[in-house]
Amino acid sequence: MKSRLRRRVCVALVSLLLAAPLAPAAHAAGTGAHVEGTLPSGATYVMDTPDSWNGTVLLYSHGYTPAGLPASARNAPDAATESLLLQEGYALIGSSYASNGWAVTDAVPDQLATLDAFTSRFGRAGRTVAWGSSYGGLVTAMIAERHPDRISGSLSLCGLLQGGVANWNNTLDPVFALKTLLAPGADIRLTGLESQAEAVVASDALAAVVAGAQDSASGRARIALAAALQDIPGWNDPSQPRPEPSDHDTQQANQYQALMLQVRLPAFSWRQEAESRVGGNMSWNTGVDYTAMLHRSPLHQEVGELYREAGLSLDRDLAVLNRAPRIAADPRAVEAMARTSSFTGRPAKPQLTVHTTGDGLIPVPAESAYRRAVTASGSASLLRQAYVGNAGHCTFSSAEQVAALHALEARLTTGRWQRTDPAALNSLAEQADSSVPARYVDHRPAAFPRPYDLAHPGDRYRP
Repeated sequence: MKSRLRRRVCVALVSLLLAAPLAPAAHAAGTGAHVEGTLPSGATYVMDTPDSWNGTVLLYSHGYTPAGLPASARNAPDAATESLLLQEGYALIGSSYASNGWAVTDAVPDQLATLDAFTSRFGRAGRTVAWGSSYGGLVTAMIAERHPDRISGSLSLCGLLQGGVANWNNTLDPVFALKTLLAPGADIRLTGLESQAEAVVASDALAAVVAGAQDSASGRARIALAAALQDIPGWNDPSQPRPEPSDHDTQQANQYQALMLQVRLPAFSWRQEAESRVGGNMSWNTGVDYTAMLHRSPLHQEVGELYREAGLSLDRDLAVLNRAPRIAADPRAVEAMARTSSFTGRPAKPQLTVHTTGDGLIPVPAESAYRRAVTASGSASLLRQAYVGNAGHCTFSSAEQVAALHALEARLTTGRWQRTDPAALNSLAEQADSSVPARYVDHRPAAFPRPYDLAHPGDRYRP
């Protein structure tokens, strides 16, 4: 009973973080229009227009909503940002998607159908900006790459920009390490989950092991190693104490919280739903050198120090990981996930992405993965990336989000990127709302641990 209650709380919390399920306020547009409707797919949509429309429509793609939860249409990340944008004259639209879960193949056409419905009712926009948060950042980037004729530019906030295949590989690595090092004899299935019930059993079993391990120095060191394989930062929630660079104990305690959330939801329940869509397991760790992966991680120093304090041999544990039986993927599932959810790196229109530096759910190296694809495709001049110095997933202020939109619009108007450095973005944020400090910072994210995109033929899965 307690396990089920904890799971419901986790689902509700992460759904709030990822999908921002705040119903658009009917009164937010003043005397403007508020329209709700249903698309042929069964998805619902919502549209808000201001008193005086500036000619730009913002097509918002919401974040991940777990299967089984109510689906609702959203046209902004949150009510405060919605209000600011309507005051500035933007029209706001968005859909619920026809299904929840890993619903890229529903989300993209439903978003475009929502744009068609808006045009039919209000007329063609002078400018259309696609934007989205979290999983909605992936949907936005898919629209940008595959339907550039429908938009003027795009803005992805805290986006899942490593793409689908890389995401599920990155989700596999930490739980593989946890099971191998903390419960080597346990019958905990990590992939090929046949039902949500099976996913819950596996999740509960591994969560119990990890919770017990947190009580010992050796367990904490191994949890830190697993977190490092996913690049989970040592400050990943604004409510956590912010540790100094040398405070590895506090860093690990913070990582433990984020890693437990990964175990509770994405690594098992959400994986099972995604596997069911592509017809099998779409991730693998065959051929992965975990020693090399750890040494590339910005967290390797923390892991080494915690291992020394625990009196453990890091080299021995890495050797155990590298010798452990590996998990192979279903090639057809990999191909299906790549075809629907991995990036070509060719957005074709100007694109701005923004990420918090302390994101524990979609760690900031996801931005490096996307830049890698865009650079390989020869489209780097179209992309700019900016960073907000805060912990948490999508923990931007309304003003920071509006500032990003204004910076993108400046590029669309002038044909040149000129307002994407931290000082310029902070100035734009202060103009939008001076009551909240702006936090854009210079940041260079680490390389993504295991990138996979359609611009690099060498990324292809080879059984």
